[in-house]
Amino acid sequence: MLNGKTALITGGNSGIGLATAKRLRAEGVRIAITGTDAAKLEAARQEVGGDTLTISADVRSLADLKAMVQIVGHAFGKLDIPFANAGVAYGTPIETTDEESFDRLMDINVKGVFFTVQAVLPIMADGGSIILNTSWLGQVGTPGRAVLSASKAAVRSFTRVLAAELVARKIRVNAVSPGPIDTPIHRAPGQTEEEFRAYADKVGSKVPAGRMGKPEEIAAAVTFLAGDDSRYLLGAEINVDGGFAEI
Repeated sequence: MLNGKTALITGGNSGIGLATAKRLRAEGVRIAITGTDAAKLEAARQEVGGDTLTISADVRSLADLKAMVQIVGHAFGKLDIPFANAGVAYGTPIETTDEESFDRLMDINVKGVFFTVQAVLPIMADGGSIILNTSWLGQVGTPGRAVLSASKAAVRSFTRVLAAELVARKIRVNAVSPGPIDTPIHRAPGQTEEEFRAYADKVGSKVPAGRMGKPEEIAAAVTFLAGDDSRYLLGAEINVDGGFAEI
């Protein structure tokens, strides 16, 4: 049962994070979401529910993470379910990737996840569930995605090691691994809906399931990992990718 528990979702103002916030809220969970765009945070708050706690925080900033935890601790007292979801995705071809692009991706996807978990531990309830967001890219060699793939492979490693470190507190650490999901991260600036649908059909045709996934399908997996039905999972990664990494 999740009713009455508390959750913090980084990058919770759109895509997978927003879908997860809505799903957990429907299960009776008190929700806090973070993001860096005030307008998107407010829109997400209204969509999830008026009492949703919104926090402006950049996961690359340890000061922001410290402030985030203070706000959550003051509002909720304790935290049961952190979902380290904030991340970026873009191509990183070996010939053309510059240092700035490399650092931004690693700072958000790797540093941000590690220090998010570190920051929330003082307010984590013993027996809580930490969920990390990995990717099918950590399992498949995909040209032009070296840095992104490495960042997600690092998070997969975090899942195992942090699960081992926190087992004494009965805090479970697991990961959800999305495949190609129909979220804003896949939409190019200025792209029309017709152009995006053509892109989605092309990407979906490469997935064994025959389509891109929906953020609600990832949210369902996160909800499972958050609850007692997954209590025997430790350091695990659930692939929700239409068979992309396995078939």
